[in-house]
Amino acid sequence: MTAVRIAPLLIIVGIGACTKHVTKVPVVAGGSAERGAIAIKRYGCAACHTIPGIETAQGMVGPPLNGVAQRVYIAGVLPNQPENLVKWIMDPPAVDPKTAMPMLGISERDARDMAEYLYTRQ
Repeated sequence: MTAVRIAPLLIIVGIGACTKHVTKVPVVAGGSAERGAIAIKRYGCAACHTIPGIETAQGMVGPPLNGVAQRVYIAGVLPNQPENLVKWIMDPPAVDPKTAMPMLGISERDARDMAEYLYTRQ
């Protein structure tokens, strides 16, 4: 191939390498981000966590909950998948008996909504 034929190919490959990497946001079956925000407030998550979009959520006990969709693990032990996040929200001590996060009696529907909310926040 001549340099004239290779140059356009290199430009196309170079442009592709410079595009922003987009992470696919997980979808929680049956979850509603709108209901999730309400549930997060109702269960008092703001007491321990900083949560984007929840004005009163400035807690410093647990980790900040921004960028949940980009994390590899949930609580450092579960692969970050929607069903695992729902499981964690519903019963943290069942996943990690040493966690400081208590079991709050969160229903599966509320956990799905809360997970959906967290996955949609940066």
